[in-house]
Amino acid sequence: MEYARRIQNLPPYLFAEIDKMIAKAKAEGVDVISFGIGDPDQPTPDNVVNKMIEAVQDPSTHSYPSYEGMYEYRKAVADWYKRRYQIELDPETEVVSLIGSKEGIAHLPFCYINPGDVALVPDPGYPVYKTSTLLAGGKPVMMPLKKENDFLPDLTKINKDDAIAAKLMFINYPNNPTGAVADMDFFKQVIEFAYKYDIVIAHDAAYSEIGLDGFQPPSILQIDGAREITVEFNSLSKPFNMTGWRIGWAIGGENIVESLGRIKTNIDSGIFEAVQYAGIEALNNSGDSIEKMIKLYERRRDLLVAGLKKLGWKVEKNKASFYLWVEIPEGYTSADFSAEVFKKTGVFLTPGIGYGSEGEGFIRIALTVDDKRIKEALTRLEKNNLIF
Repeated sequence: MEYARRIQNLPPYLFAEIDKMIAKAKAEGVDVISFGIGDPDQPTPDNVVNKMIEAVQDPSTHSYPSYEGMYEYRKAVADWYKRRYQIELDPETEVVSLIGSKEGIAHLPFCYINPGDVALVPDPGYPVYKTSTLLAGGKPVMMPLKKENDFLPDLTKINKDDAIAAKLMFINYPNNPTGAVADMDFFKQVIEFAYKYDIVIAHDAAYSEIGLDGFQPPSILQIDGAREITVEFNSLSKPFNMTGWRIGWAIGGENIVESLGRIKTNIDSGIFEAVQYAGIEALNNSGDSIEKMIKLYERRRDLLVAGLKKLGWKVEKNKASFYLWVEIPEGYTSADFSAEVFKKTGVFLTPGIGYGSEGEGFIRIALTVDDKRIKEALTRLEKNNLIF
C-alpha cells in the first residue's frame, strides 16, 4: 500500500536516526560518549519530583485533563512571565498548555498554512519547523543563518514574492543549533517585517533560561505590538531538566492562542494534571536550580572550548543555550567528519547538515555530558590525532 504524499516527502527524523546509530554501536561494545541530543543529564529538582508524587496520589488528577490546561498552570505561566519579563498575560485567553513545546510547534502550521502556502524557516534550524510545514501541505522557504550575520536571518534578503506568500515565520533565540542570541533591535525588525507582510511570527524560546556569563535572553513579546501577531513557545524541559515530562506552553495574541487550542482539542487530550501540578511547582519555586544549572553549563563549555582550541579546532564560546557550534576542518562534509570522529573515538558529534544545508561545515556539541566524560572525549580526540 502506498504511503500518503505527506509521509513520502518527510525525511527521517534526525534524532531518531542518531538514537538508532548510537544504540547499535553500544550493542557492539563501543564505549560511546555522545554529545548529540540536547537532553539534560541532571535530575529534575527534588521539590518538583515530590510535588508530582503528591499529585499522582490524589485521585482527582486521574481523570481526563482539560484540553487547554488547568487554569492554575496557565496562571503560573502568566505569573512567571510577569516576574521574568514584566509582561502581563491573561491566563484564560493568552496561554495554552502544550505536551512539550515541540507538539505546539508541529501543530501551528495546521492553523495557518493551506496547501502551497509559504512558511519562512531558519536554516540551520530545529527540523520540526520544516517538517511541520510540509505535513500541513505548505512550502518551507529557508532563511539562511550565516556566521557573518551572527546567525540571524537577513530580512532584507528574503525574496519579496516569498514574503508576500508567507503566512508564518519561525525564529528561535537563543538558537538551536548555533547557540546564537538575538537582541531587542532584531526582534523589532522581525515585528515590523511581519506587520508589513501580514505574517504570524512563531518564536521558539525553549532555551530562554540558559543565558551564560550573565546574559539574560529577552522575549519577543517585550516589543510593542508583538502580541497581536506572535506566538512564543517555551517549555520546562531545558530549564528544569524535565525533558521526559512533556510539558510546555504557548503564549501570545488571543486569536493565535485560540486557533492552536482549537487544533489541540481535536487531536490530543491535554497534559496529565499531576504533571501540571509539578510544572506549577517548578515555575514558582525552582529559581535556585536554574542558577546551578547555568554554572554547570558554563563550566562544561569552558572545559570543552579550552580543550578543543588546544587541539586546533575552530570554536567560540556560546552566549546562551547548551550548544557549541563548531567549524569543521576543510576537506570534510559534516557527516563525514562526524562519522570519522565516531569511528576512531566513539565520540559522537552531531553533523550540521542535519539542521539544513546551511549547517554544512559545522558540527553541534551538546553540553549535556559530565566533566569526567568531557575530559575523556578530549583525550580520545588527541590520541587519535584529531588535531588541526
